[in-house]
Amino acid sequence: MDVKRDILWRVYLSYILITIVCIAILGKAFYIQQVQGKYWRGLSDSLHQRIIELPAARGTIYSEDGQMLSTNMPKFDIYIDFRVEPLHEKSGKLFRENIDSLSISLANLFKDKSADTYKNELTKAYEISEGNYELRKKIDYREYLTLIKFPMFRLGRYKSGMIAQEKNFRLNPYENIGYRTIGLARDENKVGLEKSYDTVLNGRNGRQLVRAIAGGVTVPVQEGEFEIAPETGKDIVSTIDVFIQEVTEKALMSMMIKNNAQTGVAMVMEVKTGKIKAIANLGKIGEGKYTEDLNYATRVTEPGSTFKLVTLLSALEDGKLNLNSKLDIEGGLWSYAGRMVKDAETHGKHEVTVLEAFEESSNVGMAKIIVSNYLNNAGAYYKHLSKLRLDSTSGIDLMGEGRPQITKQGDALYGPTTLPWMGFGYGIAIAPIQTLNLYNAIANNGVMMKPYLVNAIKEEGRIIKTFSPTVYNAQLCKPTTIRDLHIALEGVCTNGTAKKLFANSLYKVAGKTGTALVANGSKAYSESIFQSSFVGYFPAENPQYTIAVIIINHPKALNHFGASVAGPVFKEISDRLYSTYIQNKLNIAPVFNVKDSQLYNYSISKISLQHIAKQLAIPYKDSTTAASDWVKLNGVGVNAISRQQVISDTTMPDISGLKLQDALWLCEKRGLMVRTIGKGKVIKQSIAQGAYITKGQQIQIELN
Repeated sequence: MDVKRDILWRVYLSYILITIVCIAILGKAFYIQQVQGKYWRGLSDSLHQRIIELPAARGTIYSEDGQMLSTNMPKFDIYIDFRVEPLHEKSGKLFRENIDSLSISLANLFKDKSADTYKNELTKAYEISEGNYELRKKIDYREYLTLIKFPMFRLGRYKSGMIAQEKNFRLNPYENIGYRTIGLARDENKVGLEKSYDTVLNGRNGRQLVRAIAGGVTVPVQEGEFEIAPETGKDIVSTIDVFIQEVTEKALMSMMIKNNAQTGVAMVMEVKTGKIKAIANLGKIGEGKYTEDLNYATRVTEPGSTFKLVTLLSALEDGKLNLNSKLDIEGGLWSYAGRMVKDAETHGKHEVTVLEAFEESSNVGMAKIIVSNYLNNAGAYYKHLSKLRLDSTSGIDLMGEGRPQITKQGDALYGPTTLPWMGFGYGIAIAPIQTLNLYNAIANNGVMMKPYLVNAIKEEGRIIKTFSPTVYNAQLCKPTTIRDLHIALEGVCTNGTAKKLFANSLYKVAGKTGTALVANGSKAYSESIFQSSFVGYFPAENPQYTIAVIIINHPKALNHFGASVAGPVFKEISDRLYSTYIQNKLNIAPVFNVKDSQLYNYSISKISLQHIAKQLAIPYKDSTTAASDWVKLNGVGVNAISRQQVISDTTMPDISGLKLQDALWLCEKRGLMVRTIGKGKVIKQSIAQGAYITKGQQIQIELN
């Protein structure tokens, strides 16, 4: 009995102890849940919640006429949290009623899977209550707006479980046009205006409390609430003209491909203000392929013959000579200090005037001017370089402009040939933007402007800061010197190295060709790489734009002269700008003074012509084929003849004679952006008949 009692006592004791422990555990659980529940739930949230930094939306860069050059484009990553309670209430009624229509909508929008596939995948994720189901990544804003109207998703995040994470991507609507000038902020290696005005465009980042869900995805704890709201960056209005930029880039690209060139830059500057209207930088990346890889406009290089303007300016300003002074240019070959000075082109001339030497771009002539007038007074020549700002950067609002490389007296590399060679553009390195600015000052009657790229800074559409033209030097030199330089630069285009290029031009050009042998690193000048240049302004009698074109050709290129490589690029740009912006402004007299009733000059559909001619009893001779759609009616009175007009989608048709309605239809159908002047029938078009056209290209049409 004692043994049995002892065993029972131990059993009862163990039972009592276990009961007490269980009661204690239950009591503690109740205490934790009911008394300390708020504390522990808050602690749990603190482990899954954190404050994150929200990047501010970056400001937009606009062209001068309001077109977006660089802007933010939102992208959305879409997830579904199938754990939200409304999806599981009433045995999943909400999910079951919407899954079919939702699957069909998703298949129609993304077109990557069938509706059945979407339904199966969504159903599987729903059945396991997946908290971070990845539906789609990087959808655009248009797709997002469509998506949130879909069945179930239209109920919002807390009922449908749909989570949209927005991310901003930088986009250049014109793709790579002007990339090195405008820049893109896709990474830390910003360039162009994106870098120069980074702090203005950046805005201020915000802070928001978010909750982490499965897969590292975060959602805001309170939708639309921020610790600090992000502040959008300010916008920039640039001086860039999209039309001029496009024209400049296409002209440069065409010549680069044609001549298999290595690098090239073309720039357009507004004479009176210093505004940069276009910069095209192209570098070769493959056979026949080029891209805006580096900013060649701000990289220093030997200028070659375009620098002869500095030598002529210096000698004229110092009274050392005049345009009629005589020079012996030795037939284009002159030995000096053990080295040979050679003119780029063989001409066999000896005694010429200073003007003729400049027009012929004689290296011998410029070197002799230096030797005769500055060899014993080099300081006077360097003083001119300083006054022309050729010993400092241009000041353009682009970071990374190279500093000029000028060998001066006392330098280790200075020798007896330093100054004479500098006289025709060798032994000195400056950025093309500096050459452009110098020629622009001559075009502007000696007033040197600061080149700039930004007109204004805007905040929420309101201008908060403007940038006005800045004068560097109101008088570079005497008016008589400027007059002589105008004569000399015009002479290059009428009598000198560029006379063939501008022989049939409708307007006068003043400029200078340049052909320079350039070094290639350790290989120096052995590869015979030539740099072709043309810098000038137009119309010469009333300059509106200054253009600089510098192209570095492939080794031993047969076509490497400034007049035949860089010159045509200049002319293509100037022709387009003249017909689009200048001709109508400068020509005050009417260009069309013949009454419509006296002359037939119409373009019209063949069916319309037949109908009108029948109704109005107009006699004409039909010389078209049966398949003709568009015809042109030309002639006087009863001698009018209709001729077939071929309309292509890739080349510019002849729209002269069309009424505005038909001209707009033809142009806009081909993606052209149309500007019109006057009313009536078309008499002029800025894009010539037969020229290749691209979508978004601008055309100006004039009506009589």
